[in-house]
Amino acid sequence: MKDYQIIKYLKGETTSAESEALEDWVIASPQNAKKFNLLKAQHIASTFDETSKNINVDKEYINFVNKQGAKSGTMYHVLKPVFKYAALLLLFVIGYVSTNVFSGRNLESLQTIPEDAITLQLEDGSFKVILENGVENVFDSNGKLVGLQKGSKIIYDKEMAVDKLVYNSLIVPYGKRFDVELSDGTHILLNAGTTLRYPIKFLPGKNREVFLTGEAFFDVAKDANHPFIVNADNIDVKVLGTKFNVSSYPEDDAINTTLVEGSVTVNGSDNNLEPSFLKPGYNAKWNKTDNQVSIGKVNISLYTAWVEGKIVFRHMRFKNIRKKLERHYNVVIKNNRSTLDQEFFTASFDGETIEQVLQTFDKNYGIEYTFLNNEVIIN
Repeated sequence: MKDYQIIKYLKGETTSAESEALEDWVIASPQNAKKFNLLKAQHIASTFDETSKNINVDKEYINFVNKQGAKSGTMYHVLKPVFKYAALLLLFVIGYVSTNVFSGRNLESLQTIPEDAITLQLEDGSFKVILENGVENVFDSNGKLVGLQKGSKIIYDKEMAVDKLVYNSLIVPYGKRFDVELSDGTHILLNAGTTLRYPIKFLPGKNREVFLTGEAFFDVAKDANHPFIVNADNIDVKVLGTKFNVSSYPEDDAINTTLVEGSVTVNGSDNNLEPSFLKPGYNAKWNKTDNQVSIGKVNISLYTAWVEGKIVFRHMRFKNIRKKLERHYNVVIKNNRSTLDQEFFTASFDGETIEQVLQTFDKNYGIEYTFLNNEVIIN
């Protein structure tokens, strides 16, 4: 979600559909919630004079200081103007976290975590930061051992005793990838900017069901009695055992399911679409605008190159290329040439840095840019 879209929401200038989309985005991950919190705090600070007309800032400030047991003195008087603003912002943040902002929506824990950290959310809503260079046991919210983390992979214990569905969520930020092996032996590779919610152990008699936002490559363990279902926005992908890729980023115009081997069925999660059956080498593309699914034979490598750390574009609009580069390299790309977003490009990269990618676009297509503090500006 772009900064200007959030500011538009804070000013009350969004449509109901835009507001709902932003609220869904905030709920999707703690990183999104953190970004929203910071922008709202900055927005209040930048409009302090206008806000203070509706809020008795001095009264709020005095109450805040009294609660903290502040004492009068020279330093107190010197810093009072600064503390006044800080107190207002702190009161706002405390109020935001302790109340439900979005009309009764249940926002999960908003504890502060590093923006570039891979995190594991437990059943009780608490978060654990994953250190990618370590080996560590994974426990549930009750302290019970459920798996093992080895570097950039978590392996769940196949023998653990569980009598109900208990969910974990892996949250992978931009610029990173992560592996998870579920209790049934299914292996899932998560791409940058992805959240996967899944049971720590599947139960007999129930479908194996997970929930995806972003992109992942699935190598599903075969189990004829327990279908494996991937819920991705309005699409359900149902399999028994196979290899396939699902890309379902909220900001993209479509959800893509690409089959590598085996067979899958693609359904509308609200039964608004006829089931579509895929063969290896075929892709099902659900267009979010017209709610239609198109199926066609594709070059699989175009959809799975990211698994090997590669980036491949084939006749792709620049606006879509920007999104992929932002996710892969964890950068912000601002394009001031509106017509450029509609142009098509073909390119492939294997291990290049973002600077090298930008240099290639400049050399071959004359796309001039400036790059500073993880932000790319195209003029």
